[in-house]
Amino acid sequence: MSGRTEGGAVEREPLWLALVATLVLLPTPAFAHASDRGHVLLLPTGYYIAGGALAVAVSFLVLALLPPAALDNFWRRRLPLIAFGDGPRTIVSLLSFAGFALLIAAGLFGSRDPLSNPLPLAIWTLLWTGFTLLQGVFGDLWSWLNPWYGPWRIAVRVLGLRGDEKRSPRLPKWLGFWPAFVLFFAFAWFELIDPAPDDPSRLAYAAGAYWLVGFVAMLAFGYSDWSRRGEFLTVFFSMVARFAPLQREEGHLSLCWPGAKLLAAEPLPPSGTAFLLLALSSVSFDGLSKTFFWLGLFGINPLEFPGRTVLIGIGSFGLVLTFFLLAAVFALAVLLGQRLAGDAQPFEKAAGLLVWSIVPIALAYHIAHYLTALLVDGQYALVALSDPFALGWNLFDTADMEVEAGVVAGAESAWWLWNCQAGVIIAGHVLAVLVAHGLAWRMHPKVSRAALSQLPLTFLMIAYTVFGLWLLATPTAG
Repeated sequence: MSGRTEGGAVEREPLWLALVATLVLLPTPAFAHASDRGHVLLLPTGYYIAGGALAVAVSFLVLALLPPAALDNFWRRRLPLIAFGDGPRTIVSLLSFAGFALLIAAGLFGSRDPLSNPLPLAIWTLLWTGFTLLQGVFGDLWSWLNPWYGPWRIAVRVLGLRGDEKRSPRLPKWLGFWPAFVLFFAFAWFELIDPAPDDPSRLAYAAGAYWLVGFVAMLAFGYSDWSRRGEFLTVFFSMVARFAPLQREEGHLSLCWPGAKLLAAEPLPPSGTAFLLLALSSVSFDGLSKTFFWLGLFGINPLEFPGRTVLIGIGSFGLVLTFFLLAAVFALAVLLGQRLAGDAQPFEKAAGLLVWSIVPIALAYHIAHYLTALLVDGQYALVALSDPFALGWNLFDTADMEVEAGVVAGAESAWWLWNCQAGVIIAGHVLAVLVAHGLAWRMHPKVSRAALSQLPLTFLMIAYTVFGLWLLATPTAG
């Protein structure tokens, strides 16, 4: 949702480096697509980039010296909270479906202005940005709130179909996560490349068609099978929820360390590995595609931005290229790590296990790159939801609320925002190193081999830290 908030440049002082170093020690959740920044930060990024790279490198060295038992005891700690059942889940899902249907109607019959219509704001800001953060903090809320489960339960009963518990999976096992991968790629293309992803009626048709396709697939293949491997939002959100410090098992809620559930994950098949890498690469390209550097490669003057329609071919090429480059570098890091450790385990298993360490990075990028959009467009969403059809309603007493774009404009706001974004990105990479070491110890019983296997992946994470901070600070257009 570009060009909604514009501000000025700001200088950052090196004394903030100490606070950034402190931030890297905090378990800050944050998954990934770059948002439009309301300011351009030009000077001096070197201190932050050096500090971020150093923080990731020091984390690796400290973990390499720690005995595995000490870290294992750290990850296993749980604090029991409450017990609850799944009884209201169908009702909550039906309410969510009713809200979704109302948003589709607003997209078709409401205001044509994307900042006044609640559908674009609900999907791009509240769902894709805000709800991802909630998943990373509170766990799997999507399993309750998704708009398919309730209607599917009713359809199964009305049509006399067998439920998931009474049927064998019908979705071929060899498909893996590829259906979700293809749908996620289509979603990323629509968001980042399509000329008008914010157009309310265009988005209403796309979202409505996607819900209908998913509903038919759940009737054909079963809710559990399709939602776990075919419906990309459920796959994405369930992977994000593994980072959350809240854990729900057999009706019991407990508190754990952020990222602890990632260490218990099973190795993903190649399709699942590709899905997680796409989640990160699409964010990275979102930020890269707006930079003066990227536009300059194709002879485009960033100060005379030609619009998204002209860049469809370039954008499509870049989205695919970014994914393949990240996948190739990740595969090379895992392969070199296995060679250094002298391990004969299958490459597919090692890559499928270590790719879970990508989740903290993807979360960090998601929040860092979407932060300004969440702060500003979140206010527009509150206004639009009070009057979804532009009829003068004031359902939630927020229709007359003034949007404060100043929260992301001006030198002081820009200073706080950038340091917050930089801290989140660095913290995400430090946590990724922590998780990667825990996963490596599952494959390599010897501490020395586990540490050696992580050397190439650590260098990759250091490089990605530098790249992420550069994306935040470099000038962008559009």
